[in-house]
Amino acid sequence: MIDYLIVGQGLAGSCMAWQLLQRGKRVLVLDVPRNNRSSMIAAGLFNPITGKLMTRTWLAETLFQSLFDFYPQVERTLKQKFFHPMPLYRPFLSVQEQNEWMGYSAQPENQKFISHIHTKSTYGDQANDSFGGLVIKQCGYVDTPVFLDGMRLFLLQQNSFAEEWFDESQVHYSASEITYKQWKASAIIFCTGVSPINLWQALPVKPLKGETLTIRIKEKPRVIYNRGVYVVPGWENLYKVGATYETKELSESVTHAARLELETRTSELLKMPFEITDQNWGLRPTSPDRRPMLGHHPNSKNVIIFNGLGTKGISLAPYFSAQLTDWLTGATEILPAVNINRFKALYSKS
Repeated sequence: MIDYLIVGQGLAGSCMAWQLLQRGKRVLVLDVPRNNRSSMIAAGLFNPITGKLMTRTWLAETLFQSLFDFYPQVERTLKQKFFHPMPLYRPFLSVQEQNEWMGYSAQPENQKFISHIHTKSTYGDQANDSFGGLVIKQCGYVDTPVFLDGMRLFLLQQNSFAEEWFDESQVHYSASEITYKQWKASAIIFCTGVSPINLWQALPVKPLKGETLTIRIKEKPRVIYNRGVYVVPGWENLYKVGATYETKELSESVTHAARLELETRTSELLKMPFEITDQNWGLRPTSPDRRPMLGHHPNSKNVIIFNGLGTKGISLAPYFSAQLTDWLTGATEILPAVNINRFKALYSKS
């Protein structure tokens, strides 16, 4: 008998398993690693000021305090390096934008995330920044393949991982427990991203396709450059460039259109010559209001979901996996903005 059966070992499932194990719970994670395309190809970028309008991300102070505690703690336990804080530089496109950011940076709530505003070219040997740019702090990246591989090895060592496809037809539900094949659990937690689950089929998880490039740059960028695309370190002299945001063309393959878009934007951002070495794709699970989905099914309190992390999984997963764990153990309530009750009218009859 285990406490929680977790389906999926992407970012959501990995963080969920970690939080539960830290609280002394017995877990079993089911997953086929090669199926985690979204988590595995992610650049792992975390940045508190995002979007086309470059605004402070929702719950920035809370989320970023949590991630700066969480990932180093996991690193120490796994004895692996995957958390890389690093400043991010966004070049300005005009004097007007430069002036707007001067005013924006004067606001006390933004000062903790803004390191410096350059009013003239500062990284001009590497990037196109004729009007200077904004240096953002509390940024960086998580090497997601290293994190996920390390977590899987850790779970195996805890006898908490089984590499197999989840077969929904093998689940049997009762008021007190879940039975799946030879395992019995107090509850089941679905961290399946865009993979369909019949029990949750009415939940509005929307796939958002993202494509990335891997490029080779001989000269090492001094910061993470981000304007139109991000350029995030990978290994040796390889860098991850991305990402596209496609809601309609959801083919499970790379496309020439995405390659051209990313190559063009990278050329506009960087002065350094680069060579494209690879292209990849993944489907991110998003929600209509761009908030995660946490909670239990209306017809079964021992059927839980943790989904909808979208494009900000690196910053959302640590805090909300902790909140969901605290809720499961009776220590707190789920934040209304992420509680799946907000979609109850859609899925309550499923």
